[in-house]
Amino acid sequence: MKSSLLSKIESPNDLRKFSGKDLATLAQEIRNRIIKATSENGGHVGPNLGVVELTIALHLAFDSPIDKFCWDVSHQGYVHKLLTGRNDSRFDDIRKDEGLSGFLNIAESTHDSYGAGHAGTALSSALGMCVARDLQSKDNHVVAIAGDAAFTCGITLEALNNIACTTKKFILILNDNEWSIAKNVGAFSKYFNELITNPVYTRLHQEAESFLSQIPLGKSFIKLVSKAKRDTKELLAPSSIFEKLGIRYLGPIDGHDIQGLVQFFEFAKKSTEPIVLHLLTQKGKGFPVALEEPEKWHGSGPFDLATGKSIPGDAKSPPKYQDIFGCCLAKLAQSNKNIVGITAAMPSGTGLDALQSTIPERFYDVGIAEEHAVLLAAGMATQGLSPVCAIYSTFLQRAYDPIVHDVCLQELPVTFCLDRAGLSPNDGPTHHGLFDISYLRCIPHAIIMAPSNEDVLQDMLLTGINLKKPSFIRYPRGNGVGAKLKKQPTLLELGKAHVIQEGELVTIWALGNFVQVALEISESIFNIYGFKPTLVDPRFVKPLDEQLLQEHSFTHRGIITLEDNVLAGGFGSAVLETIDLLNLDFPSKRIGWPDQFIEHGSSVTSLRKRYALDFNSILDDLECFLKELKIKQKTLAV
Repeated sequence: MKSSLLSKIESPNDLRKFSGKDLATLAQEIRNRIIKATSENGGHVGPNLGVVELTIALHLAFDSPIDKFCWDVSHQGYVHKLLTGRNDSRFDDIRKDEGLSGFLNIAESTHDSYGAGHAGTALSSALGMCVARDLQSKDNHVVAIAGDAAFTCGITLEALNNIACTTKKFILILNDNEWSIAKNVGAFSKYFNELITNPVYTRLHQEAESFLSQIPLGKSFIKLVSKAKRDTKELLAPSSIFEKLGIRYLGPIDGHDIQGLVQFFEFAKKSTEPIVLHLLTQKGKGFPVALEEPEKWHGSGPFDLATGKSIPGDAKSPPKYQDIFGCCLAKLAQSNKNIVGITAAMPSGTGLDALQSTIPERFYDVGIAEEHAVLLAAGMATQGLSPVCAIYSTFLQRAYDPIVHDVCLQELPVTFCLDRAGLSPNDGPTHHGLFDISYLRCIPHAIIMAPSNEDVLQDMLLTGINLKKPSFIRYPRGNGVGAKLKKQPTLLELGKAHVIQEGELVTIWALGNFVQVALEISESIFNIYGFKPTLVDPRFVKPLDEQLLQEHSFTHRGIITLEDNVLAGGFGSAVLETIDLLNLDFPSKRIGWPDQFIEHGSSVTSLRKRYALDFNSILDDLECFLKELKIKQKTLAV
């Protein structure tokens, strides 16, 4: 049932009908709505609960969609969605089939000024909008809302360097909750903490806020108070880095005081120079369990509404790939003192927290800074270390130049572990890892592997580290297939495929998690056609097992490739190119993802079905291919 106040909001303008007491009630209703929806669907619980008052105040002070909001990452946009006409059944199904995206999406609403999903995009995109506004002689406001973790991201710092020399009208909201996903790291985190805790700075802020609350916001008073506060601070407290960059700093400010926030936003609207408002918020506010464990509740699966406890999956489910990787790396590091682990703000999401807890001195979390992570690894590798970079497939895209220019060009021994290769169904196109084979395969010296199960993942990790070359291991999100793990991983022969099943007529080369699909397909082909195809787990995308491919071209009529990557430039393309290079006459059928961005969905299963990559669709495609090869179905006995 919809809450009484929240149900009255069809657009942000409706907020202005409410009293201060009503707004406080509305804030709680919004929290209840978010908690209920995420308990059923999972989602970014803590970030959204922390920005309820902030989002209400933004819509009270500004006029969306004329005024533009650029939310960094935009995973904290649920409140914004509820206030902009999306409080309906689509929100009930957020992150599921036919439901709202878990991020902002310019195709979803005119109030979503900019779509996002990765950190560090808000300031640059907002500045771009300011440039367009200024050139077009418009007078609307552009507001960038970025968490403190975004300031560990190089793009954010690049934008900060350009704001003051580009526009005089720019509003930056620094939403400081001291967390991104894990506890923030690095000098910027320490710097923000010092700004908050400096007693002189805090007293000056309180005096300014008190003064502002007692007088009309006339321009002369604004200039007087702002200048006095800035000049006095310069004498008594360390200068703000923002002001050194030409951006006026105001803060810290209570990020949960709606009326106070509106007042400061009105102040910012009249500023004649770029301004940053430093807000302090609580990630997970209003939900005690989320306050107690911010990292866990940054992004959650479904949970019990009454207790907050995660709804357990099948107790017999195999462990997750990320956990197998993390445990294996920690064990290998105990016997190899040169192994170090690097992550970009995702210690638990990648499984590297296992290394962090066992050998913390060889664990490095660099914050949201993928380019730096890769370059850091490159530097380590030149000095004899064996760095392992654990970065999601979709985030590694951000470090493409260092991969090409610094690691592969110099043929440095860095091992990259690409979690979330394939689909990240609820998160959608910003998080699907469907392009890594394509963007890595063209780079000289790159070795690319994909395990078909969790035991092979361990073998590939050991192999990658021992190859002393740039190595990339891609594996999917979630649970393994239940393979029995050896006590010790074994080295794989470089570029050697594994024949799972010797068969006839056609050969199926299924990469990674599509091996399980190929095994099921094989049974159906046998039942329908009376023969079993040869099944191959390629293991290596690059180098490809050319010898086996050539042998199969002599003994089989055709080859089918299956992959969890876009077809353009993917594994199937590698097979086709090798067939051409070897001048083989070998008909082929490639099956993978189409040349488009795949939207979010309830599950891997539902998305595969939507794009004809489910079992039945693949079987239909194969039957058509077998007909082209003139392979007939078996004759049934009468």
